[in-house]
Amino acid sequence: MDSRTNWLLLINAGLGSFLAGTASRIFAVSLPTIANSLETTIVGISWAVISFQISTISLSLIFGRIGDIYGRQRIFGLGFVVSAVGACLCGLSQNVFQLIVFRFFQGIGASMTQSQARALAMDSMPKESAGKAQGFMTTAFHSGVLVGPSIGGLIIDYIHWRAVFFFLLPIALVGMMLTLVNLKRGNRSRVFTSPDTQTAIDYLGAVLLVLATVALIAIIDHRIIEIVGPGWGLALMGLFVALFLGFLYREWTTGSPILDLSVFRIRMFTLSGVSLLLMGIAQVIVGFVLPFYLQDILHLSPSFMGLLFVSAPVFTVTLSPVAGWVADKIGPRIPSTVGILFLVISAFLGGFLRTDSHWMFAVVVLALWGLATALFYPPNHAAMIGSVPAQHRGMATGAIYVMFGLGSTIGVSLGTVLLTAAFRYYSGDATAIPTAASPAVFVRSMNFSFFMGGIMALVAMACSAMRGKEKSR
Repeated sequence: MDSRTNWLLLINAGLGSFLAGTASRIFAVSLPTIANSLETTIVGISWAVISFQISTISLSLIFGRIGDIYGRQRIFGLGFVVSAVGACLCGLSQNVFQLIVFRFFQGIGASMTQSQARALAMDSMPKESAGKAQGFMTTAFHSGVLVGPSIGGLIIDYIHWRAVFFFLLPIALVGMMLTLVNLKRGNRSRVFTSPDTQTAIDYLGAVLLVLATVALIAIIDHRIIEIVGPGWGLALMGLFVALFLGFLYREWTTGSPILDLSVFRIRMFTLSGVSLLLMGIAQVIVGFVLPFYLQDILHLSPSFMGLLFVSAPVFTVTLSPVAGWVADKIGPRIPSTVGILFLVISAFLGGFLRTDSHWMFAVVVLALWGLATALFYPPNHAAMIGSVPAQHRGMATGAIYVMFGLGSTIGVSLGTVLLTAAFRYYSGDATAIPTAASPAVFVRSMNFSFFMGGIMALVAMACSAMRGKEKSR
């Protein structure tokens, strides 16, 4: 591999991650306004979130494999096109059903860019700088997370919620142009497959994976279970097991699998993936209830809360490159494991929050949460991508987003279950719903959720410590 850095390719890959981070946060801050404008409920607008999750989680692995076969930059550039069209259609939606469909389409574009971006970043730099590449990508993504809410709020206040989606178009257009420039300069990602398998796509495996992912999300998303009922929940669980086993059998027996199961023999890849899944679950358990605590218990204003929540991405944006550089020097195990340790501390500190705690206590919890993100993700992503053979880097990148997406979805569902179960136990009401109307009970229930998130993080920390010492290939 060339010892020089292809800065144009690296910047373009970072732009894809920045677009993903901006799009996620700018949409989240727009949800209440969009729901009111389209005359729908919280449940209705939540399906726009679910549809995006389904497409990104189920298709990232598939597009990662397609990128390995046909070239990552082609899929990456096409992802910008699909993302731009999807954003435009979302901005033109006339009802919530259209928004749900167009968000699914936008998610297809996101899965195309995300499944290639981190592999392209690694391709753009010397092999000994894999950690730096992933640190740059994490910084790019969380820069979007940092600026997305403020930009979204300004657009909603002074223009219109539809302009939130149109704001994403110039970013996608720049990504398209940079991709074309890279391709014209001959800066193409290598295609590693042999001629006889170059056009082989496991379509049956792809269909099984998509259906299994839809069934899994339906099982773990409490909003869907509340709609369909517990009886259908059991049926969905059986359907998921059948589809997932069918997918594994297909991937084991086909000559050109979407997911080459042999990569799970690589300890670095497997334990890094498990750490990522558990880390995602623990982070969401810790993070999703804090806004309710700050607003409903401490009675802070939304604008002040927004300033407090800057503390986490600031750490992530500034320290991610440092974590990547450390991983290049000593390997991913130590920085990733130390990163999870900060999440453990954050969770257990959150378990001691009280109804009369000072807001600075919560800021410390948030800051440690952001520090954990900065130290864990760049080394861990470099480990997952760098530990597999070069022809599987796209697949490994897709696996990252599958694990991350599932971790976030499971974290919300599990966090809700834990909070509800604890609230009912402490209140003595078997049908109670968590509410700040009983502040002491709510905070005790939140403390229990935090402690359980800390235990989950400890398991992730153990997996991270056992992954091995070797650096990325």
